[in-house]
Amino acid sequence: MKFRQLGRSGLQISEIAYGNWITHGSQIDDDRAVRCVHAALDEGITTFDTADVYAGTAAESVLGKALKGQRRESLVLSTKVFFPLGPGPNDGGLARKHITEGINGSLSRLGTDYVDLYQAHRFDHRTPLEETLKTFDDLIRQGKVLYIGVSEWTADQITRAMKLAAEMGLDRFVSNQPQYSMLWRVIEEEVVPVCEREGMSQIVWSPLAQGVLTGKYLPGQPLPAGSRATDEVGSGWVKTFLRDDVLERVQQLAAIAAELGLTQAQLALAWTLQNPNVAAAIVGASRPEQVRDSAKAAGVRLDEDVMRRIDAVLGPVVERDPAKVDGAE
Repeated sequence: MKFRQLGRSGLQISEIAYGNWITHGSQIDDDRAVRCVHAALDEGITTFDTADVYAGTAAESVLGKALKGQRRESLVLSTKVFFPLGPGPNDGGLARKHITEGINGSLSRLGTDYVDLYQAHRFDHRTPLEETLKTFDDLIRQGKVLYIGVSEWTADQITRAMKLAAEMGLDRFVSNQPQYSMLWRVIEEEVVPVCEREGMSQIVWSPLAQGVLTGKYLPGQPLPAGSRATDEVGSGWVKTFLRDDVLERVQQLAAIAAELGLTQAQLALAWTLQNPNVAAAIVGASRPEQVRDSAKAAGVRLDEDVMRRIDAVLGPVVERDPAKVDGAE
């Protein structure tokens, strides 16, 4: 496994991170989830990403059980707060009440005294930014959180927050967690330049475009049984890429991957890691062998000719519109 520095912090995270958004607590049983986590550990993955809202808090509990007994100092645990966990008006968002209750719940479910990275899962338009930033800073002072980040914030939202944190003398964000892949490059025009300027790294989710970049979805063919496209939760995200024009071009990547001795999944992961602002690519898994395959993408470097060939294959179907950052108004 290879490691990269997270933003301007001193924290080192594994290039491949393990995430449990759709899998733990929903798509796979707990025993298989534990085996996947242990496979990640065996491959040298130290960075584990989750969120309180995943599987209605169950994903955090499963991850906590899977990591029980591991040396805490060797792990980088990250989770998120924002989305509602109940029906009440204060059960979501980034107000002091919900953030405070959110971190306490996450720590209990994960079975730890602190998380290494706590992320604002989306921007909260209702809560004063000052309140959110001060609450995050307080959690750092209390020792419950070591570093803070955001997920799917726009360039403008990040700029406003970093300027305000500097003015208030508060801890600043070190990371952003956006969707990013060969097919989904909406952060490149605005978000990445702002993060480079502000000393923030990307920890990207869906680097395999919900599994489409593995090549398992074939144009004009039925969806593979048990795939994310047939999952009640996952299908809502993957359908963006399930077009024949996309799938036909993805199939053309197989030859490039084969020339390099890589699987298509490894090629896709290696591609995201060529971006110097990307510190880690988050992978999920429903089977341990998927984790082991993904881990082999760490340290792979693609030359400029390969990058150009990938662009030539995918060019017409790549989404680049910065207005499609998920947190955009």
